[in-house]
Amino acid sequence: MKKKVLATLLSVSMVAALLVGCGDDSKSASSSSTDTAASTDTSASTDTSASTDTASTDTSADTASSDTATTGGDYKFEIIVKSYQSSYWQAAVTGVNQKAEELGVTVNCTGPNAETDIADQVNMLNNAINNAPNGIGLAACDQEACLDSLQTAMDNGIPVVCFDSGIPNAPAGSVYATIATDNYAAGATAAENLYPALKDKIAGATAPVRIGEVNQEATSESITSRGLGFIDKITELATADGKSVAVIGNEYYVNNCKDKGDEASADIIIEVAVPAQTTVEMCATEASVILNKADTIGMFGSNQVAAEGILTANENLDVLGTDPASSILAAGFDAGSVIKGAITGGKMFGAVTQSPLAMGQTTVEVLTKIANGESVSDVPTQGYWYDAATIDDPSIAPNLYD
Repeated sequence: MKKKVLATLLSVSMVAALLVGCGDDSKSASSSSTDTAASTDTSASTDTSASTDTASTDTSADTASSDTATTGGDYKFEIIVKSYQSSYWQAAVTGVNQKAEELGVTVNCTGPNAETDIADQVNMLNNAINNAPNGIGLAACDQEACLDSLQTAMDNGIPVVCFDSGIPNAPAGSVYATIATDNYAAGATAAENLYPALKDKIAGATAPVRIGEVNQEATSESITSRGLGFIDKITELATADGKSVAVIGNEYYVNNCKDKGDEASADIIIEVAVPAQTTVEMCATEASVILNKADTIGMFGSNQVAAEGILTANENLDVLGTDPASSILAAGFDAGSVIKGAITGGKMFGAVTQSPLAMGQTTVEVLTKIANGESVSDVPTQGYWYDAATIDDPSIAPNLYD
């Protein structure tokens, strides 16, 4: 009988010990999850403390990865950019490679020669799917052309993260997160900084004045949203000053802006041009037409190629400057040595920048988190203005690639 009691007591003790052990493991996992969430929540605000919301978002990838330890795993990711034509995409690829090395994952970066090579990019996306990677990072040239491929990726269990441009009509569940500048707001930022410099000239005009806008295309979300953001904000600001605005030119932008107005009675005409191909030379041809018009007072190029096109057109015309009384004021987008040189040299009034380097870094980090089974969400970033007075500001300069 004593042996029976002793055996029973031993059994109870063993069960209790096992329960205590399980409780400790559960608590440890919960604590780890909490720590991860906390570090992710604070990452966006710990880096680039001197800057705006844009800068803090742009550098969150570095902080988050070191805090949440999203490493490990023999992961392979396919990264497809829009093109290797500009230094913007080279900077994004640099960010991809930097983060891949830091996290110990493998990446394969591809992209078409130009952003108009939509079919080429779709083929690259299909090839990436056939390689059965752990995830795909995609900066889509066209919002509609890759929908079937996204469905195929989802059917094959391959997560896709979009960066730079979103895909609004993507099959539900195919895109896990989008890492992109709030392009509409970024276009509005350009207008908010250019319009005040033109305001007095507009107020004193006895005839309609013209503001030109060159967009390299009318298909990708990033470009179209910036162009529309600029148009709508100029219209809003001018209307508040009692001026009427009409939008003419490219049909997409005319038909999709908030108010296209009436050209016959407008005080300000916004003329939108889109070249046949996304090259600096073709953008320059379109810009020249607008710059040659006697009533033009301002210009906006909605990305690096378009902005450089405006500057290329000016090489023969020499009408750009920073004094609205004697020259046409031009606002650009992104960076690069040409735009930076034009701003410091007094040929471009200013530009809006984003951080392609950090965007590439964040894409790899988010893909790694997905592969690790972590939850992810969209990472919106904002563009911010820089000019000759702020180009060397420590909160801005790191984002201005050459």
